[in-house]
Amino acid sequence: MPKVLMKGNEAMAEAAIMAGCRHYFGYPITPQTEVAAYMAKRMPKIDGGVFLQAESEIAAINMVIGVASTGKRVMTSSSSPGISLKSEGLSYLAGCDLPALVVNVQRGGPGLGGIQPSQSDYFQATRGGGHGDYHMIVLAPSSIQEMVSLTVKGFDLADKYRMTSMILADGTMGQMMEPVSLDVGEVKTYEKPWALTGTKCERKPNIVNSLFLKPDELEIFNNERYKKYAEICKTEAMHEEYRMEDAEICIVAFGIAARVAQNAIDEARARGIKVGMIRPITVWPFPKEALAKAADKVKAFIAVELNMGQMIEDVELAIRCRKPVLFCGRSGGMIPTTEDIAVKIAEAAQIGG
Repeated sequence: MPKVLMKGNEAMAEAAIMAGCRHYFGYPITPQTEVAAYMAKRMPKIDGGVFLQAESEIAAINMVIGVASTGKRVMTSSSSPGISLKSEGLSYLAGCDLPALVVNVQRGGPGLGGIQPSQSDYFQATRGGGHGDYHMIVLAPSSIQEMVSLTVKGFDLADKYRMTSMILADGTMGQMMEPVSLDVGEVKTYEKPWALTGTKCERKPNIVNSLFLKPDELEIFNNERYKKYAEICKTEAMHEEYRMEDAEICIVAFGIAARVAQNAIDEARARGIKVGMIRPITVWPFPKEALAKAADKVKAFIAVELNMGQMIEDVELAIRCRKPVLFCGRSGGMIPTTEDIAVKIAEAAQIGG
């Protein structure tokens, strides 16, 4: 299949359709509005396709809950303040063990903030997104091609584990354009005996519910959910390594920050500084084993982010604080430059003499 030039938001939307998504509910907010606009054009032309611009982000996520309970692939998208409004619904999805795909094309915050790109929703996404003990699978693309492949992957993982997957992108990834292949391969299907499809008087009614008034029953469900999370941490964590073979300094970055960091690494290598990068593709589950292994040989880590240093905690936990973790970041919609990263690389190079 030949490559086509697409904007990130539109590529995600088309990938969702190709993955079998036929229901989209959303609400416009910069910088993700193109996802909804694309779905508004495409869904009515597809057999069984449904697009609905809800009256609010809250309404949209509750519509997602309704469709997810029937076992159909369903998607919503928003940007940072809109995801906050959806947070109660995200918790209900988790409490009901329902699969869905949620896209967050992040903007700067807190509050209304600005419309420029950010990664300041890292804590919100990786710590659940709403109230209660739960997680979402969180995928962080760093190219438009990955926005396609991880959208399909997100649906697959959601169905496989009966839980929400989130694409955690940023405004740059949503708005930039790159050539992409839309060949997503064979779409996986999963049996969903739990779905509300009508009994046809042939089985007992299924029940989708997140309310448990007996604490011992709720504890059982929470314990079972965390057994599933433990399995996901063992089998689904994804990362990419760049020039880590002989690295003495390890940069950890995701999304657009990883692309800037790669250029800084190449420039540092040209000056004789042995720098590499571990790029988390899943930020939950976090690729702890890869970082723990790197901690055996590098002398320092640098977290590069578009926020005030939220991923640092996960890096430190992964390496059990065995090596220092420096921070290079900008916030409010600013993006670290290669020069910013070079300063931190030089600082890290001085550690240990």
